[in-house]
Amino acid sequence: MRAFVLSKYQAEVEEQEVPEPTIGEHDVLIAIEAAGLNHLDERIRTGEFKAILPYKMPLILGHDLAGTVLSVGSKVQNFQVGDKVYGRPRDFHIGTFAERIAVNENDIALAPTSITTAEAASLPLVALTAWQALVEIANVQPGHKVLIHAGAGGVGNFAIQLAKHLGAHVATTASAKNKEFLLELGADEVIDYRSQDFSTVLSDFDVVLDTLGGENLLKSLHILRKGGIAVGISGPPTPEFAADAGLNPIVRLATAALSFKTRRRAKQLGVSYQFLFMHASGAQLKKITTLIDDNLIRPVVGETLPFTQIPAALKSLDNSTVRGKTVFSSNL
Repeated sequence: MRAFVLSKYQAEVEEQEVPEPTIGEHDVLIAIEAAGLNHLDERIRTGEFKAILPYKMPLILGHDLAGTVLSVGSKVQNFQVGDKVYGRPRDFHIGTFAERIAVNENDIALAPTSITTAEAASLPLVALTAWQALVEIANVQPGHKVLIHAGAGGVGNFAIQLAKHLGAHVATTASAKNKEFLLELGADEVIDYRSQDFSTVLSDFDVVLDTLGGENLLKSLHILRKGGIAVGISGPPTPEFAADAGLNPIVRLATAALSFKTRRRAKQLGVSYQFLFMHASGAQLKKITTLIDDNLIRPVVGETLPFTQIPAALKSLDNSTVRGKTVFSSNL
């Protein structure tokens, strides 16, 4: 089958002929009809995450998929041939930039029926990230005040809608040109990061979802109320994360050093910081499917491209001005 392969870190991905996937007894073989593009793909390509995700090369990139079940393993119980599914394969089993993939049945769900295949492919990684940050970790409740950074991005626009569904007052940072779009999604406040300093405008928030890291994260700690929490998805990783992930002692020491300043600042302010590296979950996707099909949350696809554009899209990802997600479709 054809796939887009990374031969070594920092190399460009190349279209190649590769062996067919091996199907385990709990796996579902899926014909990939659409795949989403994520910043995680580019960070893996450049080697930025190799301490956390030490992949062996060559590697097929891609973390989001939507497609049709072609066959199922002998112990698969929840899916059958012909099902329309979507999902985010678990780490070390990724590879959605390909014609087919074998995925553990626990990592996928039946796709929403109210949206297109491309829209379904845009959802898994960003939707699971928002769910795990706001529901699992922060336990957002009605009346909570939630700040979501980079609201026009893939994670941000889904997180705004989810936080609003949970009953929160939602603020977000974005460029002025995206203000009306984000208000339509449910944001109560849109802070123009080019002309306003959110840390001087906002205060007493319960939750911050930080997608940017660095100084932005440190400033975010100051707008939290006592006992509030900042959830970071760009880092820095924490010792707790490193321990839970089973990383080696050297990496654990490195994460402790990287996050020391952030953890110390949080402790001084009486707030907490938690690093989130999202995990695959078909069970959570099933709940997200219900939200989509009940018209409570809508996917935002900024552009749909043919699979042949994967190498160029990866290279330009950090400079992209696309609102929402970029999706690759086999129909183009």
